[in-house]
Amino acid sequence: MAIRQICLVMVFVFLPFTAQGVPLQKELLKDIETLYRIPELRNNVDYTALRKAVSGYYALKKRGILKNERVLTIIDYNQPSVKKRLFVIDVERNRLLASSLVAHGKNSGQDQAIRFSNVPGSFKSSLGFFVTDRTYQGKHGYSLRLRGLERGINDNALMRNIVVHGAGYVSTDFIRQHGRLGRSLGCPALPLSQYREVIDLIKGGSCLFIYRSDRSYADRSNLLNPEIVLHNPA
Repeated sequence: MAIRQICLVMVFVFLPFTAQGVPLQKELLKDIETLYRIPELRNNVDYTALRKAVSGYYALKKRGILKNERVLTIIDYNQPSVKKRLFVIDVERNRLLASSLVAHGKNSGQDQAIRFSNVPGSFKSSLGFFVTDRTYQGKHGYSLRLRGLERGINDNALMRNIVVHGAGYVSTDFIRQHGRLGRSLGCPALPLSQYREVIDLIKGGSCLFIYRSDRSYADRSNLLNPEIVLHNPA
């Protein structure tokens, strides 16, 4: 018990600040702890990823940027592609709505995503906070645009056509044949059996956070470092 109390104190001390420079309230820490008790999140999501995701979500909510405040989506690229890495959370009810395999960009790595970019034509995934944009019918069928909020990190997402879509190479059958998922051109592609469900849950202006324990991202993030101006195009 004493060890757990020490850990909670350490977590609170190192929690990021809100846009007003005020530490996250104890109530938010309680929300994070409640979410982390969900077995599938505890077993598959890095605690730091969850903490940063919830912190950024509340910062965006406070700024009025989110139209769909009910859900928060986390993609944890610390995990290999053979594991579920995408999780859709009902923030209002502290419950998990969906979990899924998800691909990363082909130039980000093989089984694990280790390289990231905001550059058009890089075919790499981008880290950071996004807001879900419009759905449309494209070459991959029903798809969801993502608008990157972090300047220099993911704000080229719309230009790069980084979207949520379904793909046949995101499946357990592909894993059995190749030992990993197939890879996209930078999009978080989902299984054909799930992509419609996930898109319908998160569309309409919700928060999506793509995480990897990358020091350069943490230092440059405008959601984790509120003195940096947020990219919020009209």
